[in-house]
Amino acid sequence: MKLFNKVAIVGTGLIGGSMALAIKKNGLAHRVIGVSRHKTTLIWARKSHAIDKGSQDLSIIKDADLVILATPVKTILNLADTILKFIKKDCIVTDVGSAKLEIVSKLGKIFPNYVGSHPLAGSEKSGIANASRGIFKNSLCILTPTKNTTPKALKKIKNLWKQLGAGVVFLSPDTHDRILSFVSHLPHVIAFSLIDTIPHKYLKFAAAGLKDTTRIALSDNRLWADIFLSNQRNILKSIESFQDKLSGIKSAINKRDEKTLIKILEKAKGKREILG
Repeated sequence: MKLFNKVAIVGTGLIGGSMALAIKKNGLAHRVIGVSRHKTTLIWARKSHAIDKGSQDLSIIKDADLVILATPVKTILNLADTILKFIKKDCIVTDVGSAKLEIVSKLGKIFPNYVGSHPLAGSEKSGIANASRGIFKNSLCILTPTKNTTPKALKKIKNLWKQLGAGVVFLSPDTHDRILSFVSHLPHVIAFSLIDTIPHKYLKFAAAGLKDTTRIALSDNRLWADIFLSNQRNILKSIESFQDKLSGIKSAINKRDEKTLIKILEKAKGKREILG
């Protein structure tokens, strides 16, 4: 079922490329157009049949009835005004940014048919070479509508994500950023910090536990620096919460308080079991 005539994806990396592949596989658009700063990315996207046509020039998005912004948060904010010059009045605009409040605050004022999206899917790997048409299947996508969001645009974007295989939930931008600071952003802060804490000469002794715990530290450093700064207030609060928990373990170890230590670890284990 065709939902759109022309879909333009700005940023054909892991998520943007995966969306392009999934949209084409599911026949959700007549044409899928890609925009990237890198010519090699566009060549790869064409060869992998993710897009029908690509360009480094934003003017290619003209006449699109859906524009998907799949770049880092700062780039989305910087490109918004330029994109407005090229799109038609009834074009629907969405993004896949990992921090929503700043994006929604700006884009919601610029684009009359804007709907914020954040698919909770991805990988520590990046780039179009790692894109997958099945990455959104059985995942969750958070939409962040506001009182100004048009029902038609919201319905279309919700349907898009459902067609891509994702479940959809609605959250306010502020609630989204607060929750994601704990379940996504903080784990990345910890993974980066943990691997950086370990002396280089000890790494040859690392087994599966350390590799599993720090896998996400392989993620794109520029992308995550951008996310950390975009959700600064909430991430600082989540870091403080983590420091409190770490201090509790440190105190129990320092006091050789086995009873308290076991209680802390047992509680943490129980919470982890909820995830399955």
